[in-house]
Amino acid sequence: MQHTHLTVAAVIEKRGRFLLVEERINGLDVINQPAGHVEPGETFRDAVVREVQEETAWRFTPVAIIGIYLWNRPESNDRFLRVTYCGSCHDHDPKQSLDTGIIRTLWLSRAEIVSRQLALRSPMVLRAIDDYRRGVRYPTNMFQQLGIDELAGHARVL
Repeated sequence: MQHTHLTVAAVIEKRGRFLLVEERINGLDVINQPAGHVEPGETFRDAVVREVQEETAWRFTPVAIIGIYLWNRPESNDRFLRVTYCGSCHDHDPKQSLDTGIIRTLWLSRAEIVSRQLALRSPMVLRAIDDYRRGVRYPTNMFQQLGIDELAGHARVL
């Protein structure tokens, strides 16, 4: 049976560098945007703010949605539906412990990310950065306008 996981991610840029996390997944060190699953009762926006805080110790302010991506993990039956936001971060807490599995945070240029492309957790990482750089933006309240934001908080698996 194929499962679809509802997830969120954040593209955060400062001075040409993007905030990423290095994390250990199934014994491998991979690079990803701050990202994670939407919890029951949570909106997409609330989930991305929480995930950025837990994984990077930065407070995140979403300003736009840059994409909704569907990716099939080739080695399993899992699919990931990811809503990706862009925005800014502030109020870093260097004393905060990072989420389980997070090794460290990284600020990398696009060229540095491309040079580590084999270490990316999924192709969604670079695709979202490229969409961000191309100026793709949707309003953060687009799900509310469509009447589905409240449903997001009740869906763990589609």
